[in-house]
Amino acid sequence: QVQPVESGGRLVQAGGSLRLSCVASGRTSSTYAMAWFRQAPGKEREFVAAISWSGGSTYSANSVKGRFTISRDNAKNTVYLQMNSLKPEDTAVYYCAAGPAVVARNIEDSTKYDSWGQGTQVTVSS
Repeated sequence: QVQPVESGGRLVQAGGSLRLSCVASGRTSSTYAMAWFRQAPGKEREFVAAISWSGGSTYSANSVKGRFTISRDNAKNTVYLQMNSLKPEDTAVYYCAAGPAVVARNIEDSTKYDSWGQGTQVTVSS
């Protein structure tokens, strides 16, 4: 199975930018989707963005549309989350997840993903 390892989280000022990386080790296929979730203190884990491993279809949560962009480099087995115009409410632990054949109607459901990274902390200060 795919084993995601994410990195890139750090402290950043509001309005700044940050790029997270997720290396998907193991064997991937065109049926896999990769996603970013986040969990802020005292809140439930929430969907951020997702991308298909092959085909390039992307999905984003309404809360980050226009600010965050998910992309991938298949040759490097890496998925990125480019975060712009960061806000303090974006502060959270960000997790990379992988799942086989996650359909669009379930794209925001964390239970549909079977492999998770350990998380990387993003802190946005005002």
